[in-house]
Amino acid sequence: MVHMVKRSTANNHDFADLTHIFNPRSVAIIGASEKPGKVGQVIMQNYMDAGFQGALYPVNINAGEKISGYKAYKSVLDIRKEIDLVVIAIPAAGVPNVLEECGKAKANGAVIVSGGFAEVGAADLEEKIKQISKKYKMPFIGPNCLGVMDPRARIDTLFLPTYKIERPKIGGVSFVSQSGSVGSSTLDLISAEGFGLSRFISYGNATVVDEVDILHFLAKDKNTKVIVYYLEGAKRGREFIEVAKEVTKSKPVVIIKGGITETGATAAHSHTASLAGSYESYSAVFRQFGMTEAHELEELIYFAKIFDTQPLVTGNRVAVITNGGGHGVLATDAIYQNGLTFPQLTKESQKELRRRMPPIVNIALPMDVGGEADYKRFGDALEVLSTDQNVDAIMMIALFQTPGADEKLVDAVVNFNNGKKKPLVVVSTGSSYTQSHTKLMESAGVPVYESPSAAAKALAALISYSRYREKAV
Repeated sequence: MVHMVKRSTANNHDFADLTHIFNPRSVAIIGASEKPGKVGQVIMQNYMDAGFQGALYPVNINAGEKISGYKAYKSVLDIRKEIDLVVIAIPAAGVPNVLEECGKAKANGAVIVSGGFAEVGAADLEEKIKQISKKYKMPFIGPNCLGVMDPRARIDTLFLPTYKIERPKIGGVSFVSQSGSVGSSTLDLISAEGFGLSRFISYGNATVVDEVDILHFLAKDKNTKVIVYYLEGAKRGREFIEVAKEVTKSKPVVIIKGGITETGATAAHSHTASLAGSYESYSAVFRQFGMTEAHELEELIYFAKIFDTQPLVTGNRVAVITNGGGHGVLATDAIYQNGLTFPQLTKESQKELRRRMPPIVNIALPMDVGGEADYKRFGDALEVLSTDQNVDAIMMIALFQTPGADEKLVDAVVNFNNGKKKPLVVVSTGSSYTQSHTKLMESAGVPVYESPSAAAKALAALISYSRYREKAV
């Protein structure tokens, strides 16, 4: 259970319920269009492609009777039905007027994807929409954002066509990004990696709904298992930390900080009107309160997928199985460079491995099972090591270029992982043949990495968070 801290109302962020934004039953799209390439057209198409089951209302002042087969409206005031979410995709100058109409229509929330506010110096325009939100007690995400996507609820306000960015499958990772570009590229990486997404939230300038509000929501969200953040700066930094240190007692929070240099901080401010703050201060607090800090986008993926798929473990003794000697050497370096170590196998494990393995296999770690090793040899090694009391986690290096590595090995690994006896990471390096097999493993919940270094970093993050949580709870 997450114990939530009391929220401050000093910045008018005290919205009791954001459910209408994240789980709407009805959506009005202001700026909807049938003209290809228009932001409103892409968003409208995305909702149709996602199979949104609620009511969909396209709104355009120049609309005819229908847009994309749906009855069209010239104003949100013409809808005369309850509206949970309004997506606003029109030029910035027109946003205050339509937001005022949304308030009068008693809309429950909004996403403003339009840019052209404080990030370009138009702070007065941004203040105007903030006051409208306050007047009608109507929260909104944005402006200058991509908004929200939820494959489970089939909502998608992203103005990025599905043929350019594949949407991830349903899963347990929620990804929050202050930056739309970082968010979209990382979303693409998540899709390619094959693990699932619970929610994607791009919040832009954070004029009303900010990083604290979103963290509050995700902390209570039963579908979110892991929270991943790209953060340039926090407008309510102290409150963000107070909430985060409670959230990490029950859910991992993976975070990457943008604007860690003076020049980067300046770029962050011009990008989302964010106060980037001292990186050293942020980083120290991340460590203190159990957040897992990534230093590059690839690490966000490394950490998110191991937290999403593997059980927690506090021990740092990692057994390595490999069918390539050189990769075993690289794995050894990576293990020790990341504060991990090899276990001393019990005499019972050594005896059983000796019985099952051919004479050419040296019963030592890293254990090279040979270039001709097949699914049975790998499976035997996994079975014995998983029952060894001195082994906390397993790194398996499977090079599919070798004769014995094929789809039967994939089945053996997936079956072992389904038992969740101990954390397992797989390392597979290669091109099309390898990638076809790694995708099968990833889709079945096995975290696969392209290098021993990446796998070791992920294991170290899992262990570090597990130890923090054991002490904190």
